[in-house]
Amino acid sequence: SKDAAIIFLQQIGDLPNEEFWVMFLNQGNRIIKTEQISRGGITKTSVDIRVIFKRALELTTTAIILSHNHPSGNLIPSPADKSITKKIKEAASLLDIQLMDHVIVSQKNYFSFSDQGLI
Repeated sequence: SKDAAIIFLQQIGDLPNEEFWVMFLNQGNRIIKTEQISRGGITKTSVDIRVIFKRALELTTTAIILSHNHPSGNLIPSPADKSITKKIKEAASLLDIQLMDHVIVSQKNYFSFSDQGLI
C-alpha cells in the first residue's frame, strides 16, 4: 500500500477537486498504466465501474489498485467509498482480476483499505 500511496500522493494528493484513479497491474504486479477514471467536485466524484473494467480488459490487467483523493484532508472512508469498493471487488472477482487495495490520499497522508482489513 505504501508504494501505491506514494505514487498517488504525488499525482492527486494536493488537488482541490476529488478524482478517482486506477493503477492497472500485470501478473508480476508491475504497473501497466495509471489512469484517471473520473473527476468531480470538492466533495465527491462519480465512478462508473464499467469504465474501469473496460480499460482493465483492454490492458490485459490481472490486478488493480484504486485511489481517490479527499481534498478536505479527512482520510476516513465514507459509506459511498466503502460501497463502491465492494462493488468493484465483486466485479473484479467475476473477471478474475484481483483488487489489491483502495488508497485514499490527502495532501500528506493516506488510508489503505487493505491495511485496515477492509478488502
